[in-house]
Amino acid sequence: MAHDSDTDRGPMVGAVREPPLPRRRSIRLPGYDYSQAGAYFVTIVTQDRACLFGDVVDSKVRLNTAGDMIEKCWLELNRKFPIVEMDQYVVMPNHFHGIVVITSEPVGAGSPRPKSDTPPHTRDITPDSHTATTSGAETAPLPSRQLSLGSVVAYLKYQTTKQINELRQTPGITIWQRNYYEHIIRNEESLNRIREYTVNNPIQWDLDRENPVGAVHESPPQNKEPWRI
Repeated sequence: MAHDSDTDRGPMVGAVREPPLPRRRSIRLPGYDYSQAGAYFVTIVTQDRACLFGDVVDSKVRLNTAGDMIEKCWLELNRKFPIVEMDQYVVMPNHFHGIVVITSEPVGAGSPRPKSDTPPHTRDITPDSHTATTSGAETAPLPSRQLSLGSVVAYLKYQTTKQINELRQTPGITIWQRNYYEHIIRNEESLNRIREYTVNNPIQWDLDRENPVGAVHESPPQNKEPWRI
């Protein structure tokens, strides 16, 4: 699972209710401009690592309706954020991995569509290949000057939480952990390794630190994390 810097991953810290209220520790890189163009590997995990989105059977993800909603919201992010591209991604039973590319100009239709033999919930996709339609009113695209990686992730979490709670008739229930992890992709080698890791995530489910049943939850050695090069 990805995290925000080249240091070892620390725990996500919840709000402290005892006075005096300390400042919440950030898992973002201090001083880094997350609104600048670049590629980011993002991981968001469900509250309490609950498996809400489906299951892994024979090393393949079988998404339920909630999992399909995660995928749909991800694929429609470019409608809200025209300068965002969605690259490789995977919806797992209790977490989501995806590569977010923030560009300097709006992403237009007409670019070649990549070929992929991977299933929909693990595929490499470009915005022009969107086929899903959005029901109801759509919010206007966010101006690029206001956009940051945090804005994209917050919107994805908000939309998926709203839709899943509507589906389950559980208004106000927390779906995601409060924070998220990201890794800045600095070169093509790292990008290719992360793409491979993402595609192979279902195969590694039994060993995944986010698997609440039978997984070893200690951080893996550095050479097991593809973004460490």
